[in-house]
Amino acid sequence: MSRVIRRIKTVFWELICFKLALTGKIPSHFVRRFVYRFWGIKIGSGSTIHTGATFYYPPNIFIGNDTIIGEEAVLDGRDKLTIGSHVDIASEVMIYNSEHNINEENFAGVEQAVKAPVVIEDYVFVGPRAIILPGVTIHKGAVIGAGAVVTKDVGQFKVVGGVPAKEIGERTNKNPNYTLGRAAWFR
Repeated sequence: MSRVIRRIKTVFWELICFKLALTGKIPSHFVRRFVYRFWGIKIGSGSTIHTGATFYYPPNIFIGNDTIIGEEAVLDGRDKLTIGSHVDIASEVMIYNSEHNINEENFAGVEQAVKAPVVIEDYVFVGPRAIILPGVTIHKGAVIGAGAVVTKDVGQFKVVGGVPAKEIGERTNKNPNYTLGRAAWFR
């Protein structure tokens, strides 16, 4: 019986995520934000999610103030996903907090998945097509280079890049206080 209930919940959330994917095509930040909030995504003041975003279990997704998330981003809420304020996430970034356990006999089993929260602190910039994997914390002011695969924590104001991501520099501004401005109207 518990298996049936679990399956019903899974199908319910798959339908919701499908509706959110359709909502992501609407060229209005106001409408998208309203629908995303209705289905449980916590979105702070002045934040926006551009078109084409994909979500997994939206109630576990928390986004701070003045944050911009680019087109075609993937935001995984199967465990807690916390994105701070004044964060700039470029297009096609994928943030996952659940993945297959490759050592389990039942590789495809949801029950055996490896889950861990992802935290992205304030003033972080994540470059296009970067991938952030489960259990990672990206600390304040860090920069993730385009195409990087982040498999471990990134320190404050560190710049990382590559596969897997490694430190390649450091930001000089240790006291950011900027706002990102308004989002593009039809993105």
